[in-house]
Amino acid sequence: MDVLRDAWQGLLSIPHLGSWLIAAWAAYLLLLGGWIVLQKREPVATLSWLLGLALLPYLGFLIYHVFGPQRIRRQRLRRARSRESMAASPAFDAGAHVDAAELARLGTASTGLAPSTARDVRLLVDGAAKYEALLADIARATRHVHLEYYIYEPDLTGTALRDALAERARAGVEVRLLVDAIGSGAARRFFQPLLDAGGELAWFHPMRLGQFWRRPWANLRTHRKIVVIDGRIAYTGGMNITDEQDERLGDAAYRDLHLRLEGEVVRRLQLVFCEDWAYATGDRQFLSNVARDAPADAAPGPVHAQVLVSGPDSPWEAIHRMHVSAIHAAKARVWMTTPYFVPGEAAMMALTSAAAAGLDVRLLVPRESDSKLVTLAARSYFGALLLAGVKIYEYGPRMLHSKSLLVDDELVLVGSANFDHRSFRLNFEVSVLFDDPGIAAQMAALFEGELASAPRVQRGRHRPLFRARLPEALARLLSPLL
Repeated sequence: MDVLRDAWQGLLSIPHLGSWLIAAWAAYLLLLGGWIVLQKREPVATLSWLLGLALLPYLGFLIYHVFGPQRIRRQRLRRARSRESMAASPAFDAGAHVDAAELARLGTASTGLAPSTARDVRLLVDGAAKYEALLADIARATRHVHLEYYIYEPDLTGTALRDALAERARAGVEVRLLVDAIGSGAARRFFQPLLDAGGELAWFHPMRLGQFWRRPWANLRTHRKIVVIDGRIAYTGGMNITDEQDERLGDAAYRDLHLRLEGEVVRRLQLVFCEDWAYATGDRQFLSNVARDAPADAAPGPVHAQVLVSGPDSPWEAIHRMHVSAIHAAKARVWMTTPYFVPGEAAMMALTSAAAAGLDVRLLVPRESDSKLVTLAARSYFGALLLAGVKIYEYGPRMLHSKSLLVDDELVLVGSANFDHRSFRLNFEVSVLFDDPGIAAQMAALFEGELASAPRVQRGRHRPLFRARLPEALARLLSPLL
């Protein structure tokens, strides 16, 4: 304590120390604040970061350095060439929905991925259905298995998949597994049996310790869930690899939705995986090799499907745009399911306008998500939604993790993206838009079935100030950063 007191007194004895500290603080705010302003992001988010920097001198810079918004510049020319070779297809026709062609053009312009079709689409509800189908398809793989996941846990589910992949690798099948370096709970040693069998493993955005001058990617994760088997079968949706999403292993397992796809659309998901693998590993030859070896499967299927991708490597926010545009295109109904509901101004305007115009707008969210802060922030938006006529339901038996949008009797959007700022702007996400009455009917039946376990939120319900209204209002202040 004497040493610290003497050091402090020594600092105070420096002439004009206070003036120097104030000048340093002003320069810090001017330089860093100016750089943040030049990012030209939403004013609310920009002001939030500026306020944080002002109130937390130097510590605020450290927080921004690690968690602040960033743009990723991936090799766009190489990606454009790979898309031209792998994803070229004839123009998308009018489709079942009256605005399908317009939405298809929007999707193509914002992602570079052309519309496609599927021969077979299966909605897999909950983990048992997904994991059983996935393991069976992997067991039949003869050429390659490509996987990308945000969460991969070293539990029963993770072990079963690892061992299935190792068995295929020993049989000569090319196995490539890409997992998020922060989201995944499995360490490299867990995957050693797969590596010993000849499989390949890569980490997405590992933390760069010891390189402080380079901004880390702690806040920019791959939230995508993609599996491509032999270029013929693909899986995507909301489910990770974890026991928490297998209802056979516990009553509290997440309620979730996944897709199993066959047809042309598989090549689009193959391309998304390949770009992520090439980016994570630096293997530039990988894309051209996969493009050359892609199976000739050009026969169109009956289901119109379009793969959508978004992330901090693009300013277009393609999945966000598609959500908002599809809601604006609605003529009769908009039914949405999401575990995390933290909308921006455009999304709120679209939902409230649709409800105010007399459309059947329904929002299904979990009664309690796995983030208390996000739950509070979501409820802060309920008042305006209810006032406009949106019907809100809170699913209660277990955590609802499905991410889906149903518009009218034709349009369905399913994928990994939540309806929040993080999914729309920070995470690498993937979704699939379908224009098909049959899939829409399945989605409608699933949604209506969930309502049996989801009481409707009523206007005028009792909202205590300190237990509800104030915490929700405070959580909403953090919405741009969630």
